[in-house]
Amino acid sequence: MDNKTLALLALLLPFIGFLINGLGFRRLPKPLVGLVAVAMPLASFIITLILFGKFQSGGSKSMTFIYANWIAIHDITISFSLLIDQLSLIMLSFVTGVGTLIHVYSAGYMGEDEGYGKFMAYLNLFMFSMLALIMGSNYMIMFIGWEGVGLCSFLLIGFWNKNRPYNAAAQKAFVMNRIGDLGLILGVFLIFIFFGTSEYKDIEAFVGAETNPYKVGAWQVVTITILLFVGAMGKSAQVPLYTWLPDAMAGPTPVSALIHAATMVTAGIYMVVRSNFLYSLAPATLDIVLVIALITALLAASIGIFQNDIKKVLAYSTVSQLGYMFMALGVASYTSGMFHVITHAFFKALLFLGAGSVIHALHHEQDIRNMGGLRKYMPITFITFLVATLAISGIPPFAGFFSKDEILMHLYQKSPVLWVLGVAGSAMTSFYMFRLFFLTFLGEFRGTEEQRHHLHESPISITLPLMILAVLSIGGGLIGIPEVFAKDANWLAKFTAPLFTTSQKLNPQLFNHAHLSHSTEYILMGVSVVVAIGSIIFAYIKFVANRTVPKPETEQQGIGKVLANKYYVDELYNTVFVKPILAFSRFLGESFEVFVDLIVEGFGQIVKGLGNAFRKLQTGSIGVYLFAIVIGAVIWIAFNLFIYK
Repeated sequence: MDNKTLALLALLLPFIGFLINGLGFRRLPKPLVGLVAVAMPLASFIITLILFGKFQSGGSKSMTFIYANWIAIHDITISFSLLIDQLSLIMLSFVTGVGTLIHVYSAGYMGEDEGYGKFMAYLNLFMFSMLALIMGSNYMIMFIGWEGVGLCSFLLIGFWNKNRPYNAAAQKAFVMNRIGDLGLILGVFLIFIFFGTSEYKDIEAFVGAETNPYKVGAWQVVTITILLFVGAMGKSAQVPLYTWLPDAMAGPTPVSALIHAATMVTAGIYMVVRSNFLYSLAPATLDIVLVIALITALLAASIGIFQNDIKKVLAYSTVSQLGYMFMALGVASYTSGMFHVITHAFFKALLFLGAGSVIHALHHEQDIRNMGGLRKYMPITFITFLVATLAISGIPPFAGFFSKDEILMHLYQKSPVLWVLGVAGSAMTSFYMFRLFFLTFLGEFRGTEEQRHHLHESPISITLPLMILAVLSIGGGLIGIPEVFAKDANWLAKFTAPLFTTSQKLNPQLFNHAHLSHSTEYILMGVSVVVAIGSIIFAYIKFVANRTVPKPETEQQGIGKVLANKYYVDELYNTVFVKPILAFSRFLGESFEVFVDLIVEGFGQIVKGLGNAFRKLQTGSIGVYLFAIVIGAVIWIAFNLFIYK
């Protein structure tokens, strides 16, 4: 089978799974639904590995496969085409791989839910949309996938739609993503206007050419990149469009893992890296990205310290880690950003699925203050969760250490102040993650006796994905071993280097950082690791040795109260945006209703009046009718003879 067919199959197989389960979820038996739902992303993963092997054996040359012309208007042609290159293959590998594990987990976790078939169909549709976003060779195909994952997130977050707050969370995610998507589509429109195409390769060739046929200036590129970044802010939950993501915890736990680890929230990172040749021409935009990412990372990390819902802690952790990824992009370290995307997919999926295992064992209890002592009841979940917590905390040799250290190193090259702030965020990450871990798994059980009686390890369909992800969270960092440990061992940097050739040619100063000595790198690593370990020790003393249980939010004081209430950002948005818009909508609705009533009633009165007037002409006298006919005929003849010639 040729590469063109394989690429199309990798894209369409999850969509076929969606059609089978979506049309037959009321009639198909659950085992068959689960088999179809898991088999399709698994097949896409296998095809991805085949394409990966063929790509490397074929000289690592990018391949664009055109299947049909989608839109042709004058001199603009938009094709339905797929692009296979280093970036799409990397994204496909962990999206389909981790996505398959989440599907396996879902088959066990959601097995007793009445909407099981529909849920698995939605997961397959989500995978198809994400693959379209990744594999499309132009911005329009990407936008289809972009909107598709937005739709699927709405369907999955609000899956338990009998719960009104869950519906509100789904609507919030949908609306806030539409705000970002407006920026994205405006950016794509400008790309069409300035370049006449939406193909990545064509645009890269235009901006990299010696003579630019479209005369695109700096302000056009800055405008385009800022608008595209607005889209990324919505999808990848950056300040100020981040508040939807913590509320997305309303969805079933596998949804949280799928959205927050491997797919939707990484879309913004992917889009910026894919557009690196534009962003490298707009260093002012990269500075904006860096500032917003830094604010996001620190803001979310500080909020996570005082959250007590196990999934909310992980949600703010996701927002903070996305901030680190964008910080890497802001200093033009695109490979480092992608490296953290990959390792984050492993350990964050593991954390969410581990949290789901805990919630499953505790019959939907999510408050970590009502947990404790689960280590002896759930040994597999305990060990795998510990691995993920060490990875996200940046403790060597776990995967998160390598990717986070690489980002911190590039921040130091940009400015030591940025490095200090990055390390501060890392310290907060270590503290709140081990706070969650200690309160959940160590100490004495603080739940009810009924919960204690039913405590047990999760079934193999749940624990098997945990164990595989734990292995990846331990060894995933080996794809990006830094030069300080082994020369030419950074496979990811070498593999992705061709993606940034044009950027380096267009703006070499952006990539010519002062090289750090090995001793400096060791010191930077050592400081970040020591700070992380210090945070872990502090969390242990506070929550294990001193057996401290966090206070209720209503009893918090000072900065604790502010952080527990998430800086009151949601309340601010409700006051500044939601309430005025609703009030204005009610005013318009009531005013418009009065206006429409006046129009309708006015027409009714006019028709009624005319009816009453003309009714008097209906006398029933034949003589009157004949007289009217004669008068009418005379008028008509006179009009034709004397007026109309």
